[in-house]
Amino acid sequence: MSEAPARLRAEAEAQAAPLPPLMAEAQHLAATVILGEHGRRRAGMGANFWQYRPAQAGDDARMIDWRRSGRADTAFVQDKEWQTAQTVMVWVDRGRAMGFASTPQLPAKGHRARVLALACAILLVRGGERVGLGGQDGLPPRRGPMMLDRLAMALGTDQAEDYVAPDTTGMPARSRALFVSDFLGDPAPTLRAVAEAADRGIKGAMLQVLDPQEEAFPFEGRTIFESMGGTFRHETLKAGELRGRYLERLAERKARLRDLARATGWMFSTHHTDEAATGALLWLHTALERRA
Repeated sequence: MSEAPARLRAEAEAQAAPLPPLMAEAQHLAATVILGEHGRRRAGMGANFWQYRPAQAGDDARMIDWRRSGRADTAFVQDKEWQTAQTVMVWVDRGRAMGFASTPQLPAKGHRARVLALACAILLVRGGERVGLGGQDGLPPRRGPMMLDRLAMALGTDQAEDYVAPDTTGMPARSRALFVSDFLGDPAPTLRAVAEAADRGIKGAMLQVLDPQEEAFPFEGRTIFESMGGTFRHETLKAGELRGRYLERLAERKARLRDLARATGWMFSTHHTDEAATGALLWLHTALERRA
């Protein structure tokens, strides 16, 4: 399921193109950088001039630009550009189970997850944010186009295990995080990772990517279930009788993830690979820019 970095980035750029640059809210700033001449166009505590505006009640007298005010009957102050950038750490499940696609017409879960994560990173970088890759083989957070190339290269590698749990290694305290996975493996490591992240002031979003077949369980009669890595194999003659139990367990898993997100200040959503990727990217846009 290895992805060519150039093709992966090209598809991610196409997904990101219709959306405005993502300006993630800089909440509880612990890891920030100065944006220099590319500062975000929003009033804040920077040093670069943005615009004049009429003085308002509560403005400090030291903010008044007397030279500009002398040319009018109204006092004017200078707004400065906001010059802090949020650090957003991305973790994408690259386990072998993510290689599943029920039909050749659908993308594999892992491919869709990587494209969405990289498209989100493109929006973040365009907005002046620092982006990094979490995990043992992660990338320290940086900004700029070269970081997108490095991220695409890293996301193009697979991991040997069928199911991989989120890894918060390298994620700075009080940053934001994005976890993209099917979350169908053992839930305990995921619950632990999000709880540990929340304890360090990290807030973020979990996006579950599923194939529509995994959501509907349309099997009947004799069926052989086998994991992508070949470590699990189960044959049944009455697959239809398993549907109720399977759907119940899937609903319970989603409920646990939603409860975890609610308890830790994160957000959770499910995306299916037969849906347009734009909707999921819009959700990520909102989830990562929301106020804490």
